[in-house]
Amino acid sequence: YLDIELNATTLPNKTKEDYLKTINPSRKTLSSLEAKLIYGVLDECIQRMEIVSLLPSLLNSAEELSPSLGEAVANALKEHQKLGGNYQAMVLDGSLDQSKLKEQLAKSTEAVQDSFRNIMRLLRETPTTREVLKRIEPNTGREMGSRKLRDGLCELREIVLERLLTTPAEERERREMMLEISLRHSANQELINSLEKEVAMAIKDKDTEISTLTNKVHQLRTSLHQMEKGLEDFIARTQQDAEKQSQSDTKTSEGKRARLQQEGSQLRAQLNNVTAADRERELALRKKKYKEETEIENWIQKYDTEMGEKQTELEEMTRVYEAEMTELRALEEHSAFLDLEYSQIMEERQKAQEQREQQEREREMQSQAATIIQAHWRGFLCTQGHEGQCKAQERKERKGEKKEMKESTT
Repeated sequence: YLDIELNATTLPNKTKEDYLKTINPSRKTLSSLEAKLIYGVLDECIQRMEIVSLLPSLLNSAEELSPSLGEAVANALKEHQKLGGNYQAMVLDGSLDQSKLKEQLAKSTEAVQDSFRNIMRLLRETPTTREVLKRIEPNTGREMGSRKLRDGLCELREIVLERLLTTPAEERERREMMLEISLRHSANQELINSLEKEVAMAIKDKDTEISTLTNKVHQLRTSLHQMEKGLEDFIARTQQDAEKQSQSDTKTSEGKRARLQQEGSQLRAQLNNVTAADRERELALRKKKYKEETEIENWIQKYDTEMGEKQTELEEMTRVYEAEMTELRALEEHSAFLDLEYSQIMEERQKAQEQREQQEREREMQSQAATIIQAHWRGFLCTQGHEGQCKAQERKERKGEKKEMKESTT
């Protein structure tokens, strides 16, 4: 295990591709010589095991396989089969001495081993060996066991190859992944256990609720049965009361029917009388209606005649009205023209009046200015000691002003 404390809640979220990337080694071929040698040894062992597992079949069909494997291999197989038979005969023969038997068995064993090595060498050198071995199927239980052993070696070869292709860093990542998977599994198992407990509690609560509901249903059924029984009694009493009421109603209805028949005959007589009176009234109303319709028709004819005369008179008045309106429009146009001329004349007069008033104001201003200037001049002359001249001059100015005033008034 790693020297890392991991928690299931803090584990990173990895996808399926990440796990496959961690499981599959990054290298695809062996780089070191030692790894290649190890893999080669396993591969050669598997090949030999395959040959050994099928050796009994090869020995039994040596003649048939001689064209495929060659004459040398066939002869070697025959020789090996012969040596094997001799070895078995020695083992089964009990007449020989033990010391001689051991010596002969040792020689025979060595001969069998040498023959086996020779067969293995020849089969490895023969290029068609693999194709021939693929066509041969195991027949005996011993061959099947050997085949299983070969398959196990093949699996071991794949495992060894994977371990050889895996780097130390990848091995560490793989261990971390296994630890992570273990932690996730434990966390998931705890979650499953807690959920199972919750489900069990929920089932227990549900069972309790169902039991309570069952008791309530039983109580309701009991009360319903009692209600049904009471209802049956009530229905029986009601039926008895209804029968009694029906009998009394039957007796009462017979008296009412006789009384109603008598009233019906009286009402029929009244209906006949009312019908006769209504017919007389209808005849009188029909006569009145005919008379009123005749009068209305006369009034309509009179109305049509008067309305025709009124229409003729209205058309004549319309023509007169149109002629007068034409004359009125002409007079209005002439009046508008005269109003325009009058407004122009009045505007010209107003302008002339304004000009005269403006000239009058200017003249008054000039006279006032002249008076002020003369007054200042007289004051100036007085200060200079020319009072006599000032007075004479003043009289002349007054005369001149009076003369100007007369001219302006004229």
